[in-house]
Amino acid sequence: MPILSRRAVGSTVECARAGCGLRPGASIRVQLTKGQLAVTNERTIVEISGSAAIVTGGASGLGAATAKRFAELGATVFGLDVPQSIERAGDSVPAGVTLIPADVTSGDEVSAAIAKVVESGAPLRIVVNCAGVGWAGRILSKNGPHDLELFRTVITVNLLGTFNVMRLAADAIAKTDPVDEYGQRGVVINTASVAAFEGQVGQIAYSASKGGVHGMTVPAARDLAQFGIRVNTIAPGIIDTPMLAGVTEEYRKGLEAGVPFPSRLGRPDEYAQLSQYIVEHDYLNGETIRMDGALRMAPR
Repeated sequence: MPILSRRAVGSTVECARAGCGLRPGASIRVQLTKGQLAVTNERTIVEISGSAAIVTGGASGLGAATAKRFAELGATVFGLDVPQSIERAGDSVPAGVTLIPADVTSGDEVSAAIAKVVESGAPLRIVVNCAGVGWAGRILSKNGPHDLELFRTVITVNLLGTFNVMRLAADAIAKTDPVDEYGQRGVVINTASVAAFEGQVGQIAYSASKGGVHGMTVPAARDLAQFGIRVNTIAPGIIDTPMLAGVTEEYRKGLEAGVPFPSRLGRPDEYAQLSQYIVEHDYLNGETIRMDGALRMAPR
């Protein structure tokens, strides 16, 4: 299949090389409709432009980068976040992104936010769950057993919050018109972590929550297949987000040295780029993708 630029929409595109999916010299006709890209050569993808997208944790870090990228690609983006994070974002919110105060663990608040998205008129086809928290704590330390409420909070926000948004957003996506003959309607992208696979000392709560997000991927994809909704998960390594803003340069270099290649921290815009790829690749489903520079976390 030839790679199509947005300028190709509405025009005839010729295949000029072998292996592009068409016979040499063949052409296809491309037309853009609201919320989908229809290609007459038996290829239809969820089109970001013209669609509505929900990004949780959209006021900072991975969520902010993803919201910005999708808005630049023509989506109507709604970033869900807690009020204090939205306040900190201030005037940095990019054009095309609307921040909505919502606690991802609240069914009522998420339902109200999704209702606003539906009211926008753009079909909801994209959901990216980036909201999350993380605190360190060992099962047993010199201070005694792990704080149960701290463990509960991490599980509630990272795992239950992800599930809550996914279940309610899927209900809204399922009510949209399919974009192709296979019944495709949209995609959900959840965020796990390499800690789901190689949790370090003190990451018991965080690893459990992210392992749960990874574990939901296949059953969620199977549950939602009948509605034409794909589900994939990204498991980032060490990403240069505001959570690392307070570390020393020495500590940062130590983190970078642990990444085989490239030996640096990941960037939020790389997460956003991968999210775009997942949305546009309509055969990618039920998969957890590591984005970590081949990092395998050491015990400490």
